[in-house]
Amino acid sequence: MSSIDWIVLVFTLFVIVAYGLYQSKNVKTIDGYILSDRSLPWYTVGLSVMATQASAITFLSAPGLAYSSGMSFVQFYFGLPLAMIVLCVTFVPIFHKLKVYTAYEFLEKRFDVNTRVFTAALFLIQRGISTGITIFAPAIILSSILQIDLVMTTIGIGALVVIYTVYGGTKAVSYTQLLQMSIIFGGLLLAGVLVVHLLPEHIGFSEALHIAGKSGKANAIDFNLDLNNQYTVWTGLIGGFFLQLSYFGTDQSQVGRYLTGSSVKQSRMGLLMNGLLKVPLQFCILLIGILVFAYYQYHTPPLFFNQQVIEELNQSDHREAYQSIMNRHEVISQEKRIHLNELTDGLAEKDDIKIEAAKAQLQQYNEHDQALRSELITLIERNNPEADTNDNNYIFLRFVSDTFPKGLIGLLIAIIFLASMGATASAINSLSSTTVIDIYKRFVRKGREDAHYLRVSRITTFCWGVFTILIALYANRLGNLLEAVNILGSLFYGTILGIFLVAFYVKRVGGRAVFWAAVLSEIFVIGIWKMDIIAFLWLNLIGCVLVILFGSVLQSFFPGNKPGTMASQSPKY
Repeated sequence: MSSIDWIVLVFTLFVIVAYGLYQSKNVKTIDGYILSDRSLPWYTVGLSVMATQASAITFLSAPGLAYSSGMSFVQFYFGLPLAMIVLCVTFVPIFHKLKVYTAYEFLEKRFDVNTRVFTAALFLIQRGISTGITIFAPAIILSSILQIDLVMTTIGIGALVVIYTVYGGTKAVSYTQLLQMSIIFGGLLLAGVLVVHLLPEHIGFSEALHIAGKSGKANAIDFNLDLNNQYTVWTGLIGGFFLQLSYFGTDQSQVGRYLTGSSVKQSRMGLLMNGLLKVPLQFCILLIGILVFAYYQYHTPPLFFNQQVIEELNQSDHREAYQSIMNRHEVISQEKRIHLNELTDGLAEKDDIKIEAAKAQLQQYNEHDQALRSELITLIERNNPEADTNDNNYIFLRFVSDTFPKGLIGLLIAIIFLASMGATASAINSLSSTTVIDIYKRFVRKGREDAHYLRVSRITTFCWGVFTILIALYANRLGNLLEAVNILGSLFYGTILGIFLVAFYVKRVGGRAVFWAAVLSEIFVIGIWKMDIIAFLWLNLIGCVLVILFGSVLQSFFPGNKPGTMASQSPKY
């Protein structure tokens, strides 16, 4: 990067961290540290909720996913608006009424302490690992650009987040996320405009979309009921609904965000804001990916986007074989542009015959290019069997660093850092609050003064920060980071959601029954995933349904086990 880019990057990060520390300077109580004194307005709640979900993985992997396989991933979020409505009606008023710090406190009131601890443990395992992945994502950037050790960059990025999270808790997290999302929205708009500007003069936004569409990249909607297809309307509406409902309703990293609202109304408005904006935001991020695809139709794209791996190959004994592959790739790219011009002419003339002929030719060239890519990957593996051959996370990064002007590169990289910081800070804060409230305060030190729990909260925040950094050091083995996080969530969220739905709606089921139902369901879910029987999004539905079914059946074997005190009480909102 240029010195201007470094100035933009460092200045942006400094402003964010300083702003968070300043806003949280008066945090003196455990309520202020964990829930920001329950005082935030709806727009801060809404942006904080969005920032927690929109990690750096979103901005790194999503454009690359659209570039390689199209827009279908947007369907993953189709169930989110429905989930927000359910949360606003059910979860939010109950949590506010009980004045809980964490979602899992409610489970002890409804069931028993075993169910509370088991559910909290599932959350801690899942969120601790996935947070490590969100730290690793921006570490890729710095390591790739500076050509320095990935371990050092991972530790540095994690440490930056831990600094203000340990000091300011939820208040620092929420206020930094407010500023982070404002910068992110502006930066993404600027990036989209610039991608279109970089296209040839005769190719505008509409033509770029047509080119991507004729190449099979604009396939945003799929109504086929294929249980093995990861992204369809049905997996999004059903599997995605249960995943989002569990994530926002039972994951403390999100529950802790909207419990900071000053009232039920403010929390509800924040969640509805997220429901309205998240799908369009994700669509726009994916759209940038297919615009990048259109750009590379007129410019020779890298055949493999991880520059470090390519440089290693180019300096090896396989250099001549690599150069031969790249020469053939260049020829294909040049010949493909001829048919691209025929396609755009056909589109302008509305000549279907010309369009189909050009489309067929382009498909052939794309298949030839894909064969060359496979040949290159085989060569990479032959040179270094340990090399990472999944370059999806590098596509957008490589495009930005190769084409964007000075200053804007620094801003776009800052955006990815900010997204990572927002999601990571929320997660570490929630891991700490769950540990302190559901384990330490409940079992280790009861009835101590507020200052004691505040001090312990800062210590556990630091410890969880260290843990997630250690996990991040192994995240490069997980392939596409965006899918890795969602798969990990799908293994646990269905079971957790099932526990909460039983708590809310199946009032005859007691603690022992739901505890063993959850254990059995988790075993089944992991077994189904290991056998690769069905697309991972369906695991959210399966886990949830199994908990309800097993709990209802097992209750008959525990006739003496009565539901908790909340079972017979209908909260009045």
